[in-house]
Amino acid sequence: MSTRQTRYDEEFKRTLVDLYHNGKTQSSLCKEYGVSITALSRWIKQYSTVETDDGQIFTAKQISECKSEYLLQAFLF
Repeated sequence: MSTRQTRYDEEFKRTLVDLYHNGKTQSSLCKEYGVSITALSRWIKQYSTVETDDGQIFTAKQISECKSEYLLQAFLF
């Protein structure tokens, strides 16, 4: 018996993260939208934002990509 993995688009993920930041609990979102707690937790980490001192806003995903690029450049040079 094979299991089929559901793919969610980025807009759906961001919508759930926004709902979480506006007061909905993770468990209620998982029940209402049929997603796993693991997936939702990962999306919250991935799409939550951080604002720098100079006003720039980044997602955790963008910060991770920048770190990876920086490490690659440091390794190559």
